[in-house]
Amino acid sequence: MTEPLLPAARHNSEARDRVILIVYTAAIFTSALLLFSVQPLFTKMVLPRLGGSPAVWSVAMVFFQSLLLGGYAYAHYISQFRNRVIPIAIHLLLLMAAMLTLPLAIATGWGTPPASGYAFWLLGLFAVSIGLPFFALAANNPLLQAWFVRTGHPNGPDPYFLYASSNIGSFLALLSYPVLLEPTLTLRSQNLVWTGGYGLLILLIAACGYLLLRSPKMDIAAGAADDSAAAVAPSWMLRLRWVFLAAVPSGLLIAVTAHISTDVAAAPLLWVLPLSLYLLTWVLVFQSRPLLPHKWMLALQPLAIAVIAILLAYTGTANLLVMLAGHLISFFVIAMACHGELARTRPDARHLTGFYVALSFGGMVGGLFAGLVAPYSFSWIAEYPILLALAVLCRPLVVERVPQWTRWYWAFLAALAAALVAPAFASGKIYDWISINRMLIVGDVAAVAVFAALVLRASRWKVFATVVLALALIRLYPSDDGRVDTVRSFFGVHKIQVTSNGQYHVLLHGTTIHGAEKMQNDDGTPITDRPEPITYYYKDGGIGQGIAAIRARKGEPLRVAVIGLGSGSLACASQPGETWKFFEIDQSMVDTARDPKYFTYVSKCAPDLQPVMGDARLTFANEPNGTYDLIIVDAYSSDAIPIHLATREAMAIYKSKLTPQGAVLMHVSNRHLELTSVVVGIATANGLKSWSYSEDSDRDAEYIFSTSVVISAREPEDVGSIASSQFWTLTEPRPHQRVWTDDYSNVLGAVWRRLREGEE
Repeated sequence: MTEPLLPAARHNSEARDRVILIVYTAAIFTSALLLFSVQPLFTKMVLPRLGGSPAVWSVAMVFFQSLLLGGYAYAHYISQFRNRVIPIAIHLLLLMAAMLTLPLAIATGWGTPPASGYAFWLLGLFAVSIGLPFFALAANNPLLQAWFVRTGHPNGPDPYFLYASSNIGSFLALLSYPVLLEPTLTLRSQNLVWTGGYGLLILLIAACGYLLLRSPKMDIAAGAADDSAAAVAPSWMLRLRWVFLAAVPSGLLIAVTAHISTDVAAAPLLWVLPLSLYLLTWVLVFQSRPLLPHKWMLALQPLAIAVIAILLAYTGTANLLVMLAGHLISFFVIAMACHGELARTRPDARHLTGFYVALSFGGMVGGLFAGLVAPYSFSWIAEYPILLALAVLCRPLVVERVPQWTRWYWAFLAALAAALVAPAFASGKIYDWISINRMLIVGDVAAVAVFAALVLRASRWKVFATVVLALALIRLYPSDDGRVDTVRSFFGVHKIQVTSNGQYHVLLHGTTIHGAEKMQNDDGTPITDRPEPITYYYKDGGIGQGIAAIRARKGEPLRVAVIGLGSGSLACASQPGETWKFFEIDQSMVDTARDPKYFTYVSKCAPDLQPVMGDARLTFANEPNGTYDLIIVDAYSSDAIPIHLATREAMAIYKSKLTPQGAVLMHVSNRHLELTSVVVGIATANGLKSWSYSEDSDRDAEYIFSTSVVISAREPEDVGSIASSQFWTLTEPRPHQRVWTDDYSNVLGAVWRRLREGEE
């Protein structure tokens, strides 16, 4: 019989437990904060040197997720030692060895990527430059939780609440980077702050180890609530279930981000919203007392899936905020249901580290599917409906409520599928009627899935098949607002839309039009002459005026460099005898621009076009100095210009390639970012003067759009008539606005300036 503790002993025990809880929580929180902030920090360090290639981002994702899995596996292995000194000593030595590699820097000898094997070379660069400190950070969450169990703390039998602390740290790191760190600190300052945080973390982990060594000796299994349960290892089927439950929301995170960026609102920093919700779900489900009960989330999950199916079928022009909220709230509910199942089936403390290995592996699998496999495999965001359907299989097994009804469910579903799918393979009134009423029919089928899940409590496979039918109807009966072809690359999904009357072909990236061509005259006859550039490139717009002014000033054929090809509109801005050289990163755009069935600018105006492929920050730097009379920078990814092409260092490269009287013309039209002052700032920092132009064309129906551009040159006479034009304004840099450099940029500030301009 255990004797009760004396008051003094009880007080000391409570004080010790309080210290253990504070120190371990602080260590796990700090580790997560550092782990999540290093990813954008180091990737941003790499971009100016390696360019904004999609391989940089995709390979970075593969690296971080793979090393996270490695860190979890390492934590699982060293937690098996019964001697507590050994894992503490090993991990502290690892942390101190990693500290010797700081501050973060790109390893020497890794300056220029090779011509082939680029992805493997990039993985090597990440591994050599940042591998050790990231690996050590990745191991902390499961390892410290295992140590916490062995301290004998009263909460030790169920330490998963510490995972919530970890995700709170990740959540704050996510929000603080674009809001606090990026706008206020240079990359060098961020690096130094991060290094200081790493040193603090080592002290905290050393304190955790000290508290563990001072605790009464006990095996991790002794902390389990039920020793008999602890003795039984989770089955492989359960481990695979954990992997699946982690993979679906991880992939869905990338898929929903891609969808809303492509088809809802191509706004900067939009990725923060779904990622924040994703991290928030981890915080909520692993709380000791969940704020949102798991049974509520399971009940809402079929409704959330139905809402997304209806939104995917919708072709109207509803409020963008409503569409955005519908996708994000539904994603949150689905992720809560999946992660709630993980929390519900979590093992006892003895198998904690193995549980985290399964979670990490599942997260990596989901991320790889949505981030790497899908862009190669599909021409549209097919991973979104695929993962949406798979989310149904994350529901737990249930006993069907009315088996005498549900046994006929497969026959009913087969008949329904036959009635709805068969007309898709034949034209006729039924096909037209279903196409017109597509959203209503998809909604009805989704409602059947909800009824089956919540009322009949049918098996998850029956609900899954019903959801698959609803989502398949969306693809079988496309919307009737003109023909749309899709082309996909790592830069996203490009759409080539033929308007319903066949008069215009339109190139869209995300929700932004990047070019268009008038293919038919107003009387319906095809246009056979040299096409006239439209959208932002028409002759009377800012870009057209800039080209004309430099041409008139020189009085001879121009040598022009264009960064960004798009639909090829600017190929038809050239004149005989001139040399125009295009620089493009996306081969799918080159193939699209060359294909006469989409656009004829290239085939009619520059049939021998051979663009320089690769990121322009790298390829353009190799051009001979003093070559070009005019450099046009028109490189956009959806509705945002790549930052590494709009820095002081980038402008220095452009300037070096200009002839003595040459000019740089930058297209800065944007719905969300105010970029004119950014370009003026980087031009002034390089000793150039800038003139800005902005107008409202009021001709959107003709696909002639409002355009904002900035032209920069050494002297006023270099820009010819622009210097005296009433439509162009000599623009000075804003006095208190920091110049964008490879070491500093402030996207949030550009968003804020655009919002203020809109209010004015």
